[in-house]
Amino acid sequence: MGGYDPRSLKPPEPLGRLRGTDAGREWLAALPDTLAEVVSDWSLRIGEPYGDSKVSLVLPATLPDSSTAVLKLQFPDRESEHEAAALRHWDGNGVVRLLAHDERRCALLVEHCAPGDYLARADLDNALSVFVDLLPVLSKPAAEPFTPLSDEARRWAENLMPEWERAGRPCERRLVDAARDLLDGLVDGPDEHVLLHQDLHSYNVLSADRQPWLAIDPKPLVGERAFAIAPIVRDYELGHSRRQLRLRLDRLSAELDIDRERARDWTLAQTVVWAIRGGVGTPRHVESARWLLALR
Repeated sequence: MGGYDPRSLKPPEPLGRLRGTDAGREWLAALPDTLAEVVSDWSLRIGEPYGDSKVSLVLPATLPDSSTAVLKLQFPDRESEHEAAALRHWDGNGVVRLLAHDERRCALLVEHCAPGDYLARADLDNALSVFVDLLPVLSKPAAEPFTPLSDEARRWAENLMPEWERAGRPCERRLVDAARDLLDGLVDGPDEHVLLHQDLHSYNVLSADRQPWLAIDPKPLVGERAFAIAPIVRDYELGHSRRQLRLRLDRLSAELDIDRERARDWTLAQTVVWAIRGGVGTPRHVESARWLLALR
């Protein structure tokens, strides 16, 4: 690592989706210069970008003391706006450590996980055991600057129908109606304010040497614990069937002492929201939403 020239950067193919907006095209055009500036300011040597990130440029980096890290340049996005603050709040407990943050350039330097295997590669029982151990550590009381789950849920409910139409109605209307009705009721939940990683699926947890498993890439919210298991329950990488989804819901809610009905409802609502947004997981998210609705 070290011979990679930032100004010769060719963004990985998944970032091409950002060319669909003016803001995305502007960010991509400036990316080589931004990368060069950050590399110079932090005295880094970098390797070629990882190829699977859809919303950030992520590269291996070497610091002046020869230690390794990961450099992340984020596309400015509401959901990941407070990622650096979340990593600081968790302070390395169950998540990668934040080593440096450039707010203006949306740049983060974070701990490198070694060996860095995805939790998705583990068998289902072991993966769920990891989540059972990890979630209590991440459920740390928090407040500002993080977006309250209730505010995010109101935004989801308000935008569901327009986004469903814009997306070409990727699922049946009854799922949209169910999700909107659930969100209207869920916002008046228990007065619980813990930091939530709303994208805690098995490809966002890596094996490491400092701790056995560390989470990455939080999209932080603050709210009730019943929401915390939603991304795990719908994680089709852990098995995509009605039986496997129900197993995850039952085991996580029981072992973490979480209200199963609220967890199911949060999972159904957010799964519909994410299905409507589009992307590679949409058909499976729609199937998961149908199964969750049948569990009510």
